[in-house]
Amino acid sequence: MENIEGFNIIGISVRTTNEGGKAAKDLGNLWSRFFAENIPAKITNIMSNEMYAIYTDYENDYMGEYTTLVGFKVSSLDDVPEGLTGRAFEGGSFKKFVAKGEMPDSVVNEWQKIWSADKELNRAYTYDYEVYGDKSQKGKDSEIDIYIAVG
Repeated sequence: MENIEGFNIIGISVRTTNEGGKAAKDLGNLWSRFFAENIPAKITNIMSNEMYAIYTDYENDYMGEYTTLVGFKVSSLDDVPEGLTGRAFEGGSFKKFVAKGEMPDSVVNEWQKIWSADKELNRAYTYDYEVYGDKSQKGKDSEIDIYIAVG
């Protein structure tokens, strides 16, 4: 268990669901848009080069609708560029998982393990997130940290 301090994110978001493969399509489009529109260049107060994917606003559990926000941790939400989303996330208790291997398959596989252990994890469904740091773009040797909010 890790206690995480609160943080702010600026990026772009989409509302989706895991039902019927909708999230796979929506999230693929979200990431494509993130790079095609050069969203990182629009954010002025980025704190590090790590990209975040935040899963929040859960309708109920992992089978309901939720919002995904892809962006960067920022020092404040005072200057959110037009067309982007800025959100503050409170701190809390999280269980850390590490997806290892080729992207995006390694992350999808790790989430399937998390979903199958949903009840045992005592998930809080406040927000969960992935951190794409220096090790995230290393082909078969990639590593992505996944943090699951627990109650």
